[in-house]
Parts: sequence; structure tokens; C-alpha cells
Amino acid sequence: MLKRAFIAVVALLALAITLSLGAWQWGRGQQRSAIQEAIAAREHMGPLAASQLPPVLERDDPLLHRPVLLRGEWLPQRTVFLDNRQMNGAPGFYVVTPLRLEGRQDVILVQRGWAPRNFERREALPPVATPAGVVEVHGRLAPPPAKLYAFDKEETGPIRQNLDLAWFRAETGLPLLPYSVQQTGAASEGLVRQWPQVGSGAEKNFGYAFQWWALAALIAILYVWFQLVLPRRQARRA
Repeated sequence: MLKRAFIAVVALLALAITLSLGAWQWGRGQQRSAIQEAIAAREHMGPLAASQLPPVLERDDPLLHRPVLLRGEWLPQRTVFLDNRQMNGAPGFYVVTPLRLEGRQDVILVQRGWAPRNFERREALPPVATPAGVVEVHGRLAPPPAKLYAFDKEETGPIRQNLDLAWFRAETGLPLLPYSVQQTGAASEGLVRQWPQVGSGAEKNFGYAFQWWALAALIAILYVWFQLVLPRRQARRA
């Protein structure tokens, strides 16, 4: 009896744990789906002007991924080519250039697009045109460029693996805003702008939820078979 009671307690605990983990993963998936829907809705809002840009931009800020229409002047001498970036499966550079906003001292990093690299001359920079004078930039507010693994924490030069915004601000002395803009629109200036869509990751959470619930179902089936059905069959045969 003690053994059967112990097995029953363990089975109930395992069921409670797996069911609660499945429910937690399902809830996380629903939260991420809601965030993704909010991002999609923001992308259809009217563009923000430079005067509406916030001083900071948190991960859950309602302005994140909002369209923007900015006017300013490029600072081409500070252009950075982020290496080992892909677009449509092809390796190359993300080209990032600071934009000094018109009528303000603030500077914002603009992820202008993607350009292929020269694999015969790896140090060669792609031919990217940077117009002089005041330009209009259509884009959307975004976090700083995502980082890849690199041995050097503080890189210099036009070709870099990563761009740490705080380090770049100290290096250049520019009054950089603590976020960036992903430029949108058709290919131009030697750049492609088919940016990857921001994924919610909700599918993984829903998948994990079903895995936990499947494990809970398996525990219940095994308990019923070995502790209830099988002993009764054996008792009948005895």
C-alpha cells in the first residue's frame, strides 16, 4: 500500500508540474503573439518626425518599430560596415551611417541597408553612394544593430563585426541617440533593404506547451495502465 501511495503522489506531482509548465508556455506564447500584433499595428501608423523622437527607447516602448520620416545630413566619414550579415541568404554587410538631424544637435544611427562583400578582396568596401546635403530618410525606429559573437570587444575601422553604441559614442564624440533607425524603401544607393521580419517566437512557446501536455498525458496513461488496469487483469487471472 505504501508503495502504491508513493507512486500515486509522485504521479500527481509530475502531472501538476508538467501541466503548469505547459500552461506557462502557452501564456508566454499568447503574450508574444499580442506583442507581435501590436508591432504590426504600429508599422501602419503615420510616421514620426524628428521632434517626436524620444530621448530613450525601451524594449517595450510603444514607439518601437513606429515609422519615421527624418531630415538631416549624413556623416559618411563615420560609416560602419557590419560584417557577416545576411540578406536573402547572401552574406555581406549591414551599412550603418550616422544622420545629424536637421534643426537639432542629435545624431541617430541609420541602418541604411545591405551590400554584398568582395570575397576576393575582403578588405574592399562595397560601392555605397551617400548623398551630400539634407536628405529625407524613411524608416522605422529600431534597437541598435544586433550583435554577433566577436573576440574583440572594442573594434575600430570601417569594417567591424559589431557596433557597440556606447563605445561608438565615446569613440566619435557624436551625441548619438540610444537607438537606431532601419531605413525602408526600395533598393537604392547600392543598398538592399529587404529587412528580416521581426518574429514573435510564439510558435516555440506553443510547441513547448504541447510537449509538456503530451508528457502529462503520457504520465497519466502510464499510471492508469500500470497501477489500475494491469493489477486488475493480473488479479482476475490469479
